[in-house]
Amino acid sequence: MQAIALAGKREKRMTSKISRRAFLKGSFTAAGSVAVSGSVARAAASLAAEEKAPLVTVIDISRCIGCEECVYACRESNAAKYPDPQKPFPKMIPKRVPIEDWSDKRDVTDRLTPYNWLFIQQAKALVNGQEQELTIPRRCMHCENPPCVKLCPWGAAKQEPNGLSRIDADICLGGSKCKAVCPWDVPQRQTGVGLYLDILPSLAGNGVMYKCDRCYQRLEKGHIPACIEACPEDVQTIGPRSEMIAQAHALAREMEGFIYGEKENGGTHTLYVSPVPFDQLIFEQGKGKPSMGRVEDRMADGNNLARAMLIAPIAGAVAAFGKFYKRVKEDG
Repeated sequence: MQAIALAGKREKRMTSKISRRAFLKGSFTAAGSVAVSGSVARAAASLAAEEKAPLVTVIDISRCIGCEECVYACRESNAAKYPDPQKPFPKMIPKRVPIEDWSDKRDVTDRLTPYNWLFIQQAKALVNGQEQELTIPRRCMHCENPPCVKLCPWGAAKQEPNGLSRIDADICLGGSKCKAVCPWDVPQRQTGVGLYLDILPSLAGNGVMYKCDRCYQRLEKGHIPACIEACPEDVQTIGPRSEMIAQAHALAREMEGFIYGEKENGGTHTLYVSPVPFDQLIFEQGKGKPSMGRVEDRMADGNNLARAMLIAPIAGAVAAFGKFYKRVKEDG
């Protein structure tokens, strides 16, 4: 019954977006000719060979109809990674350390949470003289030089050889430094899970941080991320960085559009292409809902570079301890 109800909700969402989809596609028909460089099957087959090369995703927001198929595909693919907190939570010292508990709100899909790593963000703009609503898939941008990785004091955040970043939930202490240094405030914390419960339940970081990891378990097998595979409108394309940058620029030229993510924060592995200037988009505001403003390269800042150099050896030692502790615990 739940599956039937979910299918009904998805069908209703898609039907409600038909008029907007027709408007956008009528306005930007040329864009469709370069939106997808090949079939899903060919893209998936190529990823195994490109695993150690930087991978970039191009997102054509003129094609997105806001159906949320990507959101639900992400949740299904990554459900095994979601937190299962222990309650009651330890009392923190000092008391000002906030408890962040989403375990009773796991169904929330309109923002980023520890249980929702991708959401559809609403934005308004003038398109051909008419006010139009755009829907934009939002998640971690996967920076080229990610401050969340370089400035994590626990060594829990790391960047894979393919350029995508992820947080190791087994050694994260939930201190939320990654969120503090992220230009888009992407990582989200869940209290009551993680290593801190075993070593410093009242003094450590109060949980684990969670964010999109680009379905690394699928990429390792040569499959594309679940959100891309599930999209009925071919909104997203993933591939080697040089090819995807060329595709994003070709798409922008076709629609006389604009690119976001190529230079923001020193460059990211996510490129959005829009028919409307990003600084003219009016976004819904709120926690867990990133902006799309201009972002300077935070790792070019001298203070952050110095911190990264100081943190690196400490973070490496802490990460090694965390992995050792995990093995000991698993071995009983």
